[in-house]
Amino acid sequence: MHPRRSAQEVLLCDLCETVPLQSHCELCNINLCVNCAVKHLSDSSKRHKVVPFLHRKSTPNYPKCPDHVDKHCEIYCEKCGVPVCSTCALFGKHKGHDVSDILEKFSAKTESLQKDLEELETRIYPRYKEMASNVETEKAELETKYGKLTTDADEQGEILHREITAIVNRQKSAIAEMKTKHLDALNKNTEEITQKMAELKQIMSDLKSILKLNDVSLTSTYKSRNSQFRTLPPKVRVTLPSFSPQKINKDQLNEMFGSLSPLSINTEHGDTMKSAEAVSSPPVKPLLDEPRVTATIDTGYGRYGLFSVSCLSEDQVWTCGQLNKTMKLLNLQSKLLTSIQTKSGNVPTDIAVTRDGDLVYTDPNNNTVNLIKNKQIQTVITLQGWRPRNVCCTADNDLLVTMISDDETQSKVVRYSGSTEKQSIQFDDQGRPLYSSGGYIKYLSENKNLDICVADRSASAVVVVNQSGKLRFRYTGHPSNTEQSFHPVGITTDSQSHILTADPYNHRIHILDQDGQFLRYIHCDLASPLGLCVDIRDNLFVAECGTAKVKKIQYL
Repeated sequence: MHPRRSAQEVLLCDLCETVPLQSHCELCNINLCVNCAVKHLSDSSKRHKVVPFLHRKSTPNYPKCPDHVDKHCEIYCEKCGVPVCSTCALFGKHKGHDVSDILEKFSAKTESLQKDLEELETRIYPRYKEMASNVETEKAELETKYGKLTTDADEQGEILHREITAIVNRQKSAIAEMKTKHLDALNKNTEEITQKMAELKQIMSDLKSILKLNDVSLTSTYKSRNSQFRTLPPKVRVTLPSFSPQKINKDQLNEMFGSLSPLSINTEHGDTMKSAEAVSSPPVKPLLDEPRVTATIDTGYGRYGLFSVSCLSEDQVWTCGQLNKTMKLLNLQSKLLTSIQTKSGNVPTDIAVTRDGDLVYTDPNNNTVNLIKNKQIQTVITLQGWRPRNVCCTADNDLLVTMISDDETQSKVVRYSGSTEKQSIQFDDQGRPLYSSGGYIKYLSENKNLDICVADRSASAVVVVNQSGKLRFRYTGHPSNTEQSFHPVGITTDSQSHILTADPYNHRIHILDQDGQFLRYIHCDLASPLGLCVDIRDNLFVAECGTAKVKKIQYL
């Protein structure tokens, strides 16, 4: 019921219809007297909003019915969810549908809107505002924080400059000292020669006087001294010192300078955007039609004595051989830079260089894996019931070790972080052994996609599992070469995720893609290639057992 709108009539309460109204409930859209307003507010099922009548909001405008132009939609169709007029509700297309009073619906919707507005004003918007303020604060601090990083880099550069200057000054001082010693030796030699020349001048002068005087007595008493001077005084021979500049390894120089952690951008819910470093791919390097040997290193192990090679840098490699307990560091000119004997005096089976530049070797005779750091040997892994064979270092600086059981009936690959075992890979999903039990040699390598690749010579296969140890594929040689036996030995991988494995009996190397598809052979007049490694520029180093030489090969 609506209040009477006649100017001569007093507006009455919509509830009691006897007392003049004073208030208005905006939620329910009704006018109330004082007593009815109190009773109305006592209904706690709704959040009533009672205001003075003069402060009430305007009465809502009812929408016009699209089918009956003279009608307003004062009813709400619950089924269709739209306002309708009374004619549509009683006789039209909404006949028989559940309907409700549109003002009640309007009031409920108004209450919902008020709740939304209250939440936006009091909770949501202030949080956005706070976040915006925090971002602005962080932006304002960027200059200072990144400025500090730049300053730190400058300071480190100054330290390195001072160290380099000190090294140069020490070299100059040593050169000046050598020059002084060289000059002193020549001056001393000059003094000796000058003294002899003075004596000779005196003798020649005396002889001339005797001959001129024609004196019998002087002539008869003269004794020759020529024999004393026929042998010239020793000549001082000084070999000038030479300066052999060490080739600068940019990677080692970067490590010495220090590293900058990658930028990591995180969202509120913890999703992390990959840094540019993480998402970048290595440049594509096509295979050369004709691989070529760019250097040959004579290791001195003797024919059929060389077994393994591992890169320390582009021009320095560690090597080890069978029947020899000494591991050698050699440069491209075959110069021996360092040699280290095993701690036990046993022959090492395999070697690997860690990401820190330290050397790791396996010693199956005493069941250990050992680390050489600053020429000091420490045992990092000691096995019980198993003997380590081959070893490689992963991108995370873990060690992967192939090993056989003491009774030689089982083989497996184990991942270590330091001396802690992290993973053991031995069986496939059906519980069958992944690797052959026979044979001792099982070289291995981690690919760039984190696959673990094992050259299982006894199984005549390259066995590749993923990071979790699940079998991906086995490569058993090129299908067209069924008449030639395939017994892979050395194995390595490159920046393109190629897998390279040595085929010593056929004197060649197989190049596979990361999915085990054969791509190409490398021949290069190889003689029984065994150990393989690749440096940071994808140069391949091959340990030739047949010649005990290491060949550096460009194949990309």
